[in-house]
Amino acid sequence: MTDRKNEAKVNIALVQMSCTAEKGPNVAKAVRRIGEAAAAGAQIVSLQELFPGHYPCQSEDHGRFAEAEPIPGPASEAIAAAAKKHGVVVVGSFFERRAPGLYHNTAVVFDADGSTAGMYRKMHIPDDPYFYEKFYFTPGDLGFKSIDTKFGRIGVCVCWDQWYPEAARLTALSGARILFYPTAIGWQAPEKAVYGASQHDAWETMMRSHAIANGVFVAAVNRVGTEGVLEFWGASFVADPYGNLIHRSTHDKEETPIVECDLGLIDVARTHWPFLRDRRIDAYGDLTKRFID
Repeated sequence: MTDRKNEAKVNIALVQMSCTAEKGPNVAKAVRRIGEAAAAGAQIVSLQELFPGHYPCQSEDHGRFAEAEPIPGPASEAIAAAAKKHGVVVVGSFFERRAPGLYHNTAVVFDADGSTAGMYRKMHIPDDPYFYEKFYFTPGDLGFKSIDTKFGRIGVCVCWDQWYPEAARLTALSGARILFYPTAIGWQAPEKAVYGASQHDAWETMMRSHAIANGVFVAAVNRVGTEGVLEFWGASFVADPYGNLIHRSTHDKEETPIVECDLGLIDVARTHWPFLRDRRIDAYGDLTKRFID
């Protein structure tokens, strides 16, 4: 464990924005927001899930595959250039065309020199009403891992991954100090009045629990605006290693908050709440089973 005195304070930015159907304006907006965040002191900037366009998975439409790009491709190259220009680490989320007929929901971490520090392909793929991701995305094959950057070791999971404690645990065990969750989640209009508050609360509570259980910072960045039947609920947030909210954005406005994360708090939290120390790793074999009959 690194001595707390040698741990840095890191400023992270969450780019919460609305999107248009056309790719160009979204990429240009993201590039502009990266520059603004860097000018305000950000060192790591996270974009939301699939930021270059509208969320594509509200229907099963073969035409939407045309929106995908290889990595590197025009959208990812624009974000890499912004990272290099402004000297910041950027987490970008892309609809990746890996090969003909093979597509992923992929996050790329660009280091402060514009190089690719690492990639993560979304592992958990939902198939819910208006979130028909299994039609589009092959489950990731890069595993859960952390990525070294100029401003610290981070981990990235994507949206539906945020409901799985195993994903957060494995990413934290690989050394991540901050877990980023690029997200596209929202309310369906017929359900919002009855279930909206509890849906949002469950989403936030689940990720705050990852922060507590693993003694890490957690940053979730969501989109805003209405696309089709989905009203994206924003509320991007950062939780500290005790699960305390140190920032929460609004539900309906574009924002780019800058949030300071004192990485020295990780050692303090883990030595006072030694959950990693007391894990019974000899007794968890059944976690690899679908169900214990």
